[in-house]
Amino acid sequence: MRPCVVLPCFFRNTDFCDAIRTVASLGYDAVELWGWGGIDPDKAMTVLNETGVELLSLCTTEFRLNDPIYRDGFLEGLKKTCEFASALNVKRIITQVGNDTGAARELQHKAIVEGLTLAAPVLEKYGITLMIEPLNTIFDHKGYYLSSSAEAFDIVREVGSPYVKVIFDIYHQQITEGNIIPTVISNLPYIAHLHGAGHPGRHEPWLGESDYRVIIDAIDKAGYTGAIGLEYFPIESPIESLRKAREIFE
Repeated sequence: MRPCVVLPCFFRNTDFCDAIRTVASLGYDAVELWGWGGIDPDKAMTVLNETGVELLSLCTTEFRLNDPIYRDGFLEGLKKTCEFASALNVKRIITQVGNDTGAARELQHKAIVEGLTLAAPVLEKYGITLMIEPLNTIFDHKGYYLSSSAEAFDIVREVGSPYVKVIFDIYHQQITEGNIIPTVISNLPYIAHLHGAGHPGRHEPWLGESDYRVIIDAIDKAGYTGAIGLEYFPIESPIESLRKAREIFE
């Protein structure tokens, strides 16, 4: 499985181009971003080409899909994000769906489906896949609407676009529901990308309760050909932690 370094977890105060060069020196060829504001696309593309590192994904600027009031802002932010992503040959972008508004869940679910359905033509125009993300609401994202991977997969099926899929975060779903391997394998057509971290603590995967070697081996054998984002906050120095992570994830 291809490991991908989620840059903000390891290089919070490091210039983007310097972080890319460091990642490349450690043998990685893929990275992810969260926010992309302030990054010069020309300089970024230059260093990506120089190092052979691919920017696999980044996040949208507006993500409150479960409330129709914010739909226009979501779609406008999506267009701007797609423009930036296209300039750097990024083919996947991530969106959350917003905190629970208190409205009936069926109404929030419907709003998410409607918003993503409107987003599909924009995504098709740019050839970019938008990934919705279920998160744990126990430790990290209290109040968030979408914690169930089952509901995330239902949403994707209802939208019915090849440009709308799920990013499955093993850390979040281990907390929320467990049953990681069967869930991922039975839903591979709807998963565009994986994230991983150790639980408890969201630190190094090899320090948590989940055996990532077993998980990765099973998912690889099931035919997954994508990447896994290393989205954890290291206890060790970032450099040493990333060196060890390569041994597990490759």
